[in-house]
Amino acid sequence: MKALRLVHLYPREMNIYGDTGNVLVLRRRLQWRGLAVTITPVSVGDPLPHDADILLGGGGQDAAQGDIGADFAQRGPQLRAMADDGVVMLAICGTYQMLGHEFVTQEGRRIAGVGVLDVVTHGQPVRLIGNNWVVTPQAGRLVGYENHSGLTTLGPGAAPLGTSQLGRGNNGKDGTEGAVRDNVIGTYLHGPVLAKSPRFADDLLRRAYLRRGEPAELEPIDDALPELAARVAVGRPR
Repeated sequence: MKALRLVHLYPREMNIYGDTGNVLVLRRRLQWRGLAVTITPVSVGDPLPHDADILLGGGGQDAAQGDIGADFAQRGPQLRAMADDGVVMLAICGTYQMLGHEFVTQEGRRIAGVGVLDVVTHGQPVRLIGNNWVVTPQAGRLVGYENHSGLTTLGPGAAPLGTSQLGRGNNGKDGTEGAVRDNVIGTYLHGPVLAKSPRFADDLLRRAYLRRGEPAELEPIDDALPELAARVAVGRPR
């Protein structure tokens, strides 16, 4: 089969909590199965490949988001077109927020997003920090670490990724975590989340192959170690 192309958005600026690990996990799970993969990093000013199968973006400090803000905004039309075309996207924390309609700062300043996800985020002074595990309809349990001050609310065009069981999730109020629209997934789970959520990792790969019309059956992998890491993380104090 043709190599899957994984596009990694802003690998230097948006990797504060190890989110680049999500790229490494997907690459390794493909390689273990003898499946070809190409990794394309995209930084400020770089073109977005038109043949992307999976696009991954992580979280960053506020200053880093400011550094990439204008570049990200001008990619809006292409990102919306990619989402409409079914490209699989996993957006963590800051990238998740920027895929929404807008981020409203604590002072009331409105920062426009690109409108891929029907979500709005409001800044506030208290950070939501700690281990979290989430129950999802398709991928079962996801385990990661949240650290954000933005409170995200979902509109009718987005469904929650899952229900937060330990942490605060999107906003600490409604029990939701993350957002999903077709093949676009946003979440606050760092860690990296795919390292402790192997079923979720394989679900992303299946989505990418199905979009291309190729067989989506993946050979089993011994996931005893990531499952153990997930159990340990869930049992640790926040």
